[in-house]
Amino acid sequence: MTKHLTGTRKEWLAARVELLKEEKELTRRSDEVARRRRELPWVRIDKEYRFDTDEGSASLADLFRGRSQLLVYHYMFGPEYTAGCATCSTIADGFDGFVVHLANHDVTLAAVSRAPLAKLQAYKRRMGWKFPWASSFGNDFNFDFNISFTEEEQRKGEIEYNYRSEPAWTSSGIGESLTKRGVDSWAFSPALDSAERFCRECCGRKCKRTAPKPSTRRC
Repeated sequence: MTKHLTGTRKEWLAARVELLKEEKELTRRSDEVARRRRELPWVRIDKEYRFDTDEGSASLADLFRGRSQLLVYHYMFGPEYTAGCATCSTIADGFDGFVVHLANHDVTLAAVSRAPLAKLQAYKRRMGWKFPWASSFGNDFNFDFNISFTEEEQRKGEIEYNYRSEPAWTSSGIGESLTKRGVDSWAFSPALDSAERFCRECCGRKCKRTAPKPSTRRC
């Protein structure tokens, strides 16, 4: 039998109003954090990376697909995996809906994984996905951005992840680190919001949040 607190409608309303104050404060704080994220300095990437995509070999610049911003989702699918990360798959289930709207805000959304392209394509077909998914198999992209780590790096006991040193992980890898916190507000929406807000600021006017009719409509 549940031991959850019960009360009257009046008691519930009083508690809900107090909680609403905290929710509004959290929203204001989140907006401030998002503003500071957008103001972080840009860093030039001079290293040449080649990716395998559905359209053939591509550079990092090619992944932008002619747009001013590229939003990369580092999907956990290693060369030895037989299927994609379950948590990543849950998040990626919504990408096909995001892709169209982000494109109309001058943003390209693409997933990148270390597995060979053939594995990614087979998994896309199985899941019914259409969003751009590039393979970084054979290049240093994931390692240079501290998303993937060699066995040697993990054996040394310290790796750089989330912009700080972390102890070496178990064979469960990065997924274990993420799921210790759980999947909630970190799961991609802050990056989506920052990309859209950046576009609006650069355009000098507010992009409409309505569903675009022609696929070429941009802000």
